[in-house]
Amino acid sequence: MHHLGAPRFDSRARSAPGPIAPMAFPVPSSPSRSRLARWFDNWMRSLGMALVLFLIIRTFLIEAFQIPSGSMERTLLAGDFLFVNKAVYGAQIPGTRARLPGFESPRRGDVIVFAYPKNPELNYVKRVIGTPGDTVEMHRGAVRVNGRMVSEPYVQRVDPRDIYDPEFNWQKDYLVGGPPAARSYHPTRDTWGPIAVPAGKYFVLGDNRDNSADSRYWGFVDAAAVKGRPLVVYFSYDREAHDALPWLTDIRWHRLGSIIR
Repeated sequence: MHHLGAPRFDSRARSAPGPIAPMAFPVPSSPSRSRLARWFDNWMRSLGMALVLFLIIRTFLIEAFQIPSGSMERTLLAGDFLFVNKAVYGAQIPGTRARLPGFESPRRGDVIVFAYPKNPELNYVKRVIGTPGDTVEMHRGAVRVNGRMVSEPYVQRVDPRDIYDPEFNWQKDYLVGGPPAARSYHPTRDTWGPIAVPAGKYFVLGDNRDNSADSRYWGFVDAAAVKGRPLVVYFSYDREAHDALPWLTDIRWHRLGSIIR
């Protein structure tokens, strides 16, 4: 007898098996692939550490620069590549105007690398002649600092002509004697001054004295613009030579490792 609404029992539905999920088994990794992955990971870590160290050294300790012109001959030649000590005067912290503490300040006679005052994107290299508080002058090519003659065995002179340039007129604002002396002041390349060097500024000249755009023309170097002091020539080649194998025959082998003074 069947009751209305009662479920009908089906023995076949009870005995029918349900779907069975396949059992997952771990697949063993290839030993060679595992070693390759570990090697690549270690290599990337080493590369990252080397890059970080390079950036730290380049930013705060040592940086490479190239000499593009002959304004520092005989001391430095066009085609010289230099390592510059940035820590000695205190390296600038990137993105700020702050500097790390330096070991010393630029002294008279130091060769320095600095940002060109008229275009800070360019790097210049010259020799410090006057430091803050000094008076500097030149008479017929001879330099005097604080009234005393300076011995300059590193200077090269190639052009005996003494010339006037309107750019020299900036010197009148710093001339010892003030406006009265400035009225009759007529500076030339080899005769000018005496000029008072302000606080926080440096007066620089190129060693190739007759072929150098330096403080005589565009003024003082700000202390904040000084980047460092050249240490050594690590590579040098003659840019004027045109041999068949320029990167081999034009190398100035005798200059490699030269200490810069």
